[in-house]
Amino acid sequence: MRVQDIKKVVCVGGGTIGASWATYYLWKGLNVYIQDINEEALARAKTLIDSNLDFLVQKGIITTEVSNDAKERAVYTVDMEKAFTNAQFVQESAYESYEVKQKIVSEMDKYAPKAIYASSSSGLLISEIQKFSEYPERCIIAHPFNPPHLIPLVEIVKGEKTSDKIVSIAYDFFKSIDKEPIIVDKEIPGHVANRISMAVWREAADLVLNGVCSVKDVDRAVCYGPGLRYALMGPHLIYELAHPNGIIGTLHHLGPSMNSWLEDMRDWKEIPENAAEIIQEGLRDEMENNSSQEFMTWRDDQLIEILKQIGKL
Repeated sequence: MRVQDIKKVVCVGGGTIGASWATYYLWKGLNVYIQDINEEALARAKTLIDSNLDFLVQKGIITTEVSNDAKERAVYTVDMEKAFTNAQFVQESAYESYEVKQKIVSEMDKYAPKAIYASSSSGLLISEIQKFSEYPERCIIAHPFNPPHLIPLVEIVKGEKTSDKIVSIAYDFFKSIDKEPIIVDKEIPGHVANRISMAVWREAADLVLNGVCSVKDVDRAVCYGPGLRYALMGPHLIYELAHPNGIIGTLHHLGPSMNSWLEDMRDWKEIPENAAEIIQEGLRDEMENNSSQEFMTWRDDQLIEILKQIGKL
């Protein structure tokens, strides 16, 4: 298979992530089949996809004509045979369960044995999922960041039996549709970006739980400090630019202080029982009676502007 051969994509699971993936693939001109367990789930998926496309029109990212064409290329079905037949790429975003995903990949064996199976899973091992396929070499994790139709990152994770050729095709495919894929050579819980995010949240939450700072002020510290730089560069490059002699100079200059920070920073092995309740109370103050949906709309509006500024839209 070549990248240019990928014309039909199947999105298994039409929830928030699956619908967002479908939106993106439709936007990029692919023929997309959305498969889910029943008509009610498919109706919800269609509502989400249409809403996402309408939002892109509203923001001037695509034209009404492009949106209408995308909607016409979307096919909704509960029939796995219909969905998988003649597919070249399957983006699976079903329930986070080995049993569910193993069933899906087994069905793919019947109807799309040559298609790439890409699971959106954020926590399961592709090596376990591919054990239930006759064609394990074509199985990868392709983990997005939410919402996938806006955030460019895709983490491609190889399993024990994944073919390097399949990884290469998937990488080139995502690049061809303007994603920013990375290759994770070693399976690890949470992949890469979620582990980094979790490490930041662990320290942020601990600062709140220990009375150092309010939820609102911790979030502001991240948003108006390192968060601005993270939109442009990663932590290694940030430290490289922090000293005339690069990261070596940074670590030589700040190393003793950094070591004292590390000694004092937390190393949770599990989330404290009272963390959610305490932080939720702080979030009420931060959100100032605005709903989560209002914040998601605001988030997506601002993401569009950031993506334009960094040349990703």
